[in-house]
Amino acid sequence: MKKIGLLSDTHSHLDERILHHLQGCDEIWHAGDFGTSAVADELAALAPLRGVYGNIDGRDVRLMQPLVQHFELEGLRVLMTHIGGYPGHYSPAARPLLQEHRPGLFISGHSHILKVMPDPRLQLLHLNPGAAGRHGFHKVRTLLLFEVAEGKVQQLQVVELGPK
Repeated sequence: MKKIGLLSDTHSHLDERILHHLQGCDEIWHAGDFGTSAVADELAALAPLRGVYGNIDGRDVRLMQPLVQHFELEGLRVLMTHIGGYPGHYSPAARPLLQEHRPGLFISGHSHILKVMPDPRLQLLHLNPGAAGRHGFHKVRTLLLFEVAEGKVQQLQVVELGPK
């Protein structure tokens, strides 16, 4: 079993509330728009970091993070990209990736809208943790905490970090 902290769209912002909730995670996953490589460095100091770069990320972040992550953890195939859409409305770039990798968990960011949605057609769970940063139209900053065990997401919690 692995405890995961999932966030996105920090846009160069990390505060004590974010760091507090990520304490004790076995891994931290970031679904893009870090803002700066310093955000990635600070997260990686807490726990092993898996991330993807987002549309606002500059060269420094793009040299550290790929556009797409696909991996297996505790028997669960995971696919992560920043601009991915959601079930029934996947982005054109995400559609072939979903067919190729056949994940059980698909993660994206970008929209600043928290979503937890099953996709029975592709037999996967889609997660978008919303936005943990202060830039964007969202009103409340969010992240997700969950466990991965035996090929499944378990103990999923939405963490509200407060107003932006």
